[in-house]
Amino acid sequence: MRGTKDLTVGNERKLIIQFTIPMLIGSLFQQMYNVVDSLIVGNFIGKNALAAVGVSFPIIFLLISLLIGLTIGLSILVSQYFGAKDIKKVKEAIDTIYISLFVASLIITAFGLLFSRELMQLLAVPAEIENDSVLYFSIFTGGLVFLFGFNATNAILRGLGDTKTPLYFLIISTVLNLILDVVFVGVIGLGVEWVAIATVFSQFVAFIAAIIYLNKRHPIVHLSLRHLKFNKEIFRQSLKMGIPSGLQQSFVAIGILALFRIVNEFGTDAMAAFTIASRLDSFAAMPAMILASALSNFVGQNMGAGKIERISKGYRETVKISVVIAVSVSIILVAFRTSLISVFNQDPQVIEIGSHYLMIVGFFYLVYSLLFVNQSVLRGAGDAITPMLITLVALWIVRIPISWWLSRTYGTDGIWWGIPIAWGIGFALSQIFYLRGRWKKKSLVNKKPEVIADGMELLDDFIVE
Repeated sequence: MRGTKDLTVGNERKLIIQFTIPMLIGSLFQQMYNVVDSLIVGNFIGKNALAAVGVSFPIIFLLISLLIGLTIGLSILVSQYFGAKDIKKVKEAIDTIYISLFVASLIITAFGLLFSRELMQLLAVPAEIENDSVLYFSIFTGGLVFLFGFNATNAILRGLGDTKTPLYFLIISTVLNLILDVVFVGVIGLGVEWVAIATVFSQFVAFIAAIIYLNKRHPIVHLSLRHLKFNKEIFRQSLKMGIPSGLQQSFVAIGILALFRIVNEFGTDAMAAFTIASRLDSFAAMPAMILASALSNFVGQNMGAGKIERISKGYRETVKISVVIAVSVSIILVAFRTSLISVFNQDPQVIEIGSHYLMIVGFFYLVYSLLFVNQSVLRGAGDAITPMLITLVALWIVRIPISWWLSRTYGTDGIWWGIPIAWGIGFALSQIFYLRGRWKKKSLVNKKPEVIADGMELLDDFIVE
């Protein structure tokens, strides 16, 4: 098998960078799509449509957050089994991922379609954008099974140390999505619902292409409906990671919804500005999230192999890389904040509100990056509960109350200040738990010598050195 990489041997910095680069390129494509998508909607359809698309995303994130957590749990299991060289369990974990996510995605899709309008009303979405929001949300939700099939495949491959193969299919999805958006909206002049159709169709094409390719070229990741086996014990172990991780994602999703609820009180201009700034914010935060994901898989494989000291070295190298990237990103976003916002929409009020967001939040991406790095070590080691509790405190005891309270006096600027304050509290807590070191005893797999020996014989045939 080509593409998998054993992260338990070799130079830590080199491995983490090699593992990160394909993910970074893929995310750049994805984030560039999000940026261009907002550009097309904001300039060809208008700020109301832009706000409608923006307000839909946190609701979608809320609905799929538990599935994201389950994917994280199963991916960590794949990493640890692969690190322990237990290939049989790797295959069983992969089958369990596909079965679990398929059933769960159908349930969530049904719920989203049935209650789409009620969810928008719960957020107090302005009447002028409610119909567009419901339409976009309903179409996007209808394609969740393809989204999760595609993302599950990528998560599995990352667990095996392969970040190059997911990159190829992510590029296919992103480029196709972008072309369809330009044709549907920019050329033909269709509405916001066609933006959602383009996204769903692109995910469908990428997922099918990935499955066809992997079934022909990958001996471990081989999806066959007739031979899928559901392993109850692996599913139970995945829940140990998946439920806390899913709850953490849910806290984040509900926190974003709560923030949108506060922003909505200030009108469509504030909503559009927040949507634009959030797009840029996601772009800025992307390196931190990717490095954290790379480190999490690095930690998972080395926990499976019992190499704790190697994890500490990988952590230190990731922190160094994060500092350089985060400081550079902050300088760029703060220096060019007004120009960046104005590219998406020319409304003076939207530009002013969005620029203030970047000015306030932009200085604190280093804190955000280090928070993610710390949590990735805990999660990769098998401790999903601590990151969940940190997120709960940072969001619901710090960010939402402070953002609401400050907004009463300082308007939207007060909302934005709650974000870096919460990051600071979250980072402090995560640093304490990392230094305490209890994560070193959280491995999810048993490292039996006979399993490792058998696995090494299999891995020698296809691991990329």
